[in-house]
Amino acid sequence: MPLPKLKKLTIIRCFLSALLLIYCSSCAPTSPGASRNTTTDPIASLLVEDPANEGRIKPSKSLSRMGYTVQVGAFANLDNAVRLERQLGVRGIDAYYFLHESGLYKVRFGNYTAYQPARSEAERLQKTGLIDKFFIVLPGDYSAARIRKSGAGDLRAELVRTAKRFIGVPYRWGGEDRQKGFDCSGLTMVCYRLNGLNLPRNSRSQFGDGRWIPKAKLKKGDLVFFATRGGNRVSHVGMFIGNGQFIHAPRTGKKVRIEKMSNSWFAKRYMGGRSYL
Repeated sequence: MPLPKLKKLTIIRCFLSALLLIYCSSCAPTSPGASRNTTTDPIASLLVEDPANEGRIKPSKSLSRMGYTVQVGAFANLDNAVRLERQLGVRGIDAYYFLHESGLYKVRFGNYTAYQPARSEAERLQKTGLIDKFFIVLPGDYSAARIRKSGAGDLRAELVRTAKRFIGVPYRWGGEDRQKGFDCSGLTMVCYRLNGLNLPRNSRSQFGDGRWIPKAKLKKGDLVFFATRGGNRVSHVGMFIGNGQFIHAPRTGKKVRIEKMSNSWFAKRYMGGRSYL
């Protein structure tokens, strides 16, 4: 028996309402970053994090990409940046200072897979008085991410440009090599991390993570390693910048400078080149 026309319309309307409800539910934010109250944090409302990938950072060949990082400070005096980096390190926080393009020294710490944990940690440290204002560096802000997304730019050139920014700086790194007088691996680590690639701290770890490159085929941004204490144990690293030259931090308190690969002292102690790109 055919349904009355009015009853048919009622059924159709109910069906369409159900479809609309399903559609709206599927479009509702499901990620932790998107579902939070963002009235006090305008940045969080702009982020869409992938819950299926939460807790992981996708690797780029041998090096993982930097996630969300906290940036603090703006010091004219290098010693103040060094002090803050070490105060954070005492608390078990992976921190490093660097010379910003503005000419001021700043500090970054952490490598978080989501925005909110980075912000929460920064706010916690802010309440203790250890840090003041802070800025969250987003994964997409790094050169590696921008170049990969746009297809335009040269990451190797960016790495060299970053390294050259430190020339003349009395680089006093507080990393694993510090006790034996070398802070070279801190310089190379910072240059890579500032561009979005999570290079480890220690020179030997950097040597192990890279892909071997013949000396004649070194490219800008590749790292070059030396056994400066004799034998065949890696103890020093610099960044190749082309034209047979590399940038390095000679030792604690000495200024970052450019050296020739043909320098006889370094040539005798050369252990090999590594690429991460």
